Amino acid sequence: MYAVIKTGGQQFKVEKGTTLKVEKLEIEPGKKITFDDILMIADGDKIQIGTPLVAKASVEAKVISQGKGKKVHILKFLRRKHSMKQQGHRQLFTEIEITKINS
Repeated sequence: MYAVIKTGGQQFKVEKGTTLKVEKLEIEPGKKITFDDILMIADGDKIQIGTPLVAKASVEAKVISQGKGKKVHILKFLRRKHSMKQQGHRQLFTEIEITKINS
């Protein structure tokens, strides 16, 4: 059984026991979270596709940790102008583990 959830402007295909990193959620590690934006649930041959969401469906997950991703280096350079600008960015994320899929 798997589901497609929407969180942080992205879609993720999840199964029970899946660990994934999503955009930062304001929840402490060890707490539980319920996702209600379920786009699709598949259980063998039985497939439910939402229009746009599947009614009465949810996915429960446990927050494992909060963190920052790898640094992305940004370099803006204008040739022959003696102009260069450097910048870095580390995206915040929340690591979660899927515990239950309710259809």
